[in-house]
Amino acid sequence: MHALGIPTTRSLAVVTTGEIVRRDEPLPGAVLTRIASSHIRVGTFEWAAASGDQSAVKTLLDYTVQRHYPALADAENPALAFFEAVMERQSALIAKWLGVAFIHGVMNTDNMALSGETIDYGPCAFMDSYHSSTVFSSIDHHGRYAYSNQPPIAQWNLARLVETLLPLIDPRQDRAVELAKEAIHRWPAKFEHHWQAGMRAKLGLFNEENEDATLINTLLGWMQQQQADFTNTFRDLSTDRPLSADPAFSVWHELWLARLSRQPQSLRESQALRHSHNPALIPRNHRVEEALAAASQHGDLTVMQRLLSVLAEPFDYAKTHSEYSAPPGPGAPAYQTFCGT
Repeated sequence: MHALGIPTTRSLAVVTTGEIVRRDEPLPGAVLTRIASSHIRVGTFEWAAASGDQSAVKTLLDYTVQRHYPALADAENPALAFFEAVMERQSALIAKWLGVAFIHGVMNTDNMALSGETIDYGPCAFMDSYHSSTVFSSIDHHGRYAYSNQPPIAQWNLARLVETLLPLIDPRQDRAVELAKEAIHRWPAKFEHHWQAGMRAKLGLFNEENEDATLINTLLGWMQQQQADFTNTFRDLSTDRPLSADPAFSVWHELWLARLSRQPQSLRESQALRHSHNPALIPRNHRVEEALAAASQHGDLTVMQRLLSVLAEPFDYAKTHSEYSAPPGPGAPAYQTFCGT
């Protein structure tokens, strides 16, 4: 995720304990050491508010603003300004997730870091064939954290955050609720702005036109119908490879070329923009599992080291790593992830 340019916590080290942990099967135990700007989450504010001590929430707010949003210290309404800033970071973050087909897998309030970093990589995975309702988590039976449901779930989480801030937004409860509702209702527009900007970049578009959303969604609709690989489709669009002879795609392709011709930037500049936003490689789930199995079952870390080396340069189109860019073969079992992954 770091190499993909997405704000994220980092893994510093993994150390085995020598003990066996029983999950769905006995596995070697280990401790992951993670570093982050902080571990303050929406859940942290929920915990403070649950104590009923408003001074605790105020102390936490002041500390979080000082640590992550110092420019807001002198805001007229610090609590409301803080909430708006958190929304802005989260909308930008989740738009980036969707742009690389990442599915977090368990977006509860304790897994939303207020620094705007991706945190708690549990049942997460990257989507191969595009489908908006893709789910990987073994416990997500109803698609609560599906690919396309991540933006509304983020809004739900943020609603829980703003509830904890109500007494600090305004001492008059009615007025505090009114201001909070106005703020949270701005989420869809904030997210849509970042999502469209990211998708325009993936298509090599520098400027905005009113029909861009239709152009984007038509392509995604075709990809879903064709079960097209998300990453490879956009990678091929970045290299001008012929993608499909399907008539529906041909129509879309002509509209896209016409759209490119209406912007002042050259096709070379457009391709450079596409290259910088469309990774040639992502952590393919079957390759991740291969590395995990080699390490946990055989003590072989070379598979992981090779994978990490390749993934360190996901936008390097000059290197060919066909074995790492290929999706799983036909007949591969449906992929599932678990909280202990």
